[in-house]
Amino acid sequence: MFFCAISGEPPQDPVVSSKSGHVYEKRLIQKYINENGTDPITGEKLEEGDLISVKANPNAAPPRPPTHSSIPALLTALQSEWDALVLETFTLKQQYNSTRQELSYALYAQDAASRVVARLMRERDAAREALANVQASMGITPTAPAADVEMAEEPAPSGGILPDNVVAQIDETHQKLSALRKKRKAPADYATPAQVKTFTAKHTIPSLHSASPAGITSIAVSEVNRSQFLTGGNDKIVQLYDRSTDKVLASLKGHTKKINHVAFREHEGDPTLLLSAGADKIARVWSQDAASGEYIPRSTIKMHKGEVTGLAVHPTSTLLGLASQDKTYSLHDLTTFGQLYRSPQADEPFSSMAIHPDGTIIAVGTPTSTIQIYDIRSGGVAATLVAPDSTPFTVNTFSFSENGYHLLAPDSLSSVGIWDLRKQKISHSIPLGDGFKVNKVVYDYSAHLLGIAGNEGARVYAHKTWEELVRFEEGGEVSDIVFGFQSKEIWGASGREVRIWGLPE
Repeated sequence: MFFCAISGEPPQDPVVSSKSGHVYEKRLIQKYINENGTDPITGEKLEEGDLISVKANPNAAPPRPPTHSSIPALLTALQSEWDALVLETFTLKQQYNSTRQELSYALYAQDAASRVVARLMRERDAAREALANVQASMGITPTAPAADVEMAEEPAPSGGILPDNVVAQIDETHQKLSALRKKRKAPADYATPAQVKTFTAKHTIPSLHSASPAGITSIAVSEVNRSQFLTGGNDKIVQLYDRSTDKVLASLKGHTKKINHVAFREHEGDPTLLLSAGADKIARVWSQDAASGEYIPRSTIKMHKGEVTGLAVHPTSTLLGLASQDKTYSLHDLTTFGQLYRSPQADEPFSSMAIHPDGTIIAVGTPTSTIQIYDIRSGGVAATLVAPDSTPFTVNTFSFSENGYHLLAPDSLSSVGIWDLRKQKISHSIPLGDGFKVNKVVYDYSAHLLGIAGNEGARVYAHKTWEELVRFEEGGEVSDIVFGFQSKEIWGASGREVRIWGLPE
């Protein structure tokens, strides 16, 4: 009895290949030849003329073709479908075997290439060492090896550490600021709690940014030119404004979604930089062109895969920190604008960021009532602060006190807490009312005042006594708040307006 080499069943109309000698069901081998033109077993070229029919009785007449209305017709139709399925399965098996063989070759080639690259790198390092030894023996100062181009163009690897020169700069700044902080007394010229109680509305700057979508999301006031301030809005624009002349100095475009944070980088001897971060997953840097006086783009940072929710300038004024909803934070050089470090991916997204006044730790907030504190030099976790409230909330803002001992942050949906960083626990909690939604919290430079902005306006409290000094509710919701020079003014962003409160004239 014959068996078809494709289906494995006895053929109804058997044929034999004159080249390979294999027996096939005629209809199956004809379909295969029409599609591939080769023998399914040997892979050799095969044509229908190479098939020889096998007949037990050449005089036997073929049966009449049945119709589909009969059981034999249905069985024949099912048989045809089965034949097609068998033929397709056979083809897939051949393709599978071929793909496995190609993958095996590719893996072998990749492994061989890796070995060659490793050997070449060892030879390069040995050649550099030999050259350095020859130069030393001849009394020639060795030259620094050229950087590998392909490595220089790659961003800093996730989970890496900061370069030694950056760590040294951070340590130097830390020692300098810590020494000054221990000797520093309360600034004499700063506004006192008694003066803050008398604060009243002084100036309102209306109609900033576009009317649709309206709203200022972030504000920063210049410490060098105290009449200038920077705002970011829902209209995707960063705006620099001069209060003294009531003029817009620059409208900076480039973001494709709302602005979350703006900041100045002002450092003696270096150009002033305008910084912004937005919901479009990028941060941008602008500076003033010396020739034209206009602000031009300096860098666009596109390292994060999620919305950038935190932006902070390091006390060295040479580093920029960014936090993102992609569960990572990153550090960037404000001189070269290159990425220095990107943290490993955490368990949850980051919703805010702040850098300690000494510059050695960095804190990020999360949507689960937690603040993670990292050592900025090593990237390791230094502390984890978890609010005691059992109801989860997003830590969307917090602020370090200038003396470095306290951290102001929301500790529930309707209160803010003052964390004692030395004991890693909340020393006091300020209730704000069940309907109050916190948008921004901030310490002033004297560390004697703390400001809170929210959907019911802005409030100022005294540190240590926790007395509420003043409320500003006339403008409605306040999205951001900052203390002005010597805390004698308070700036707030409300809708499309910037409101300034201070001592009555």
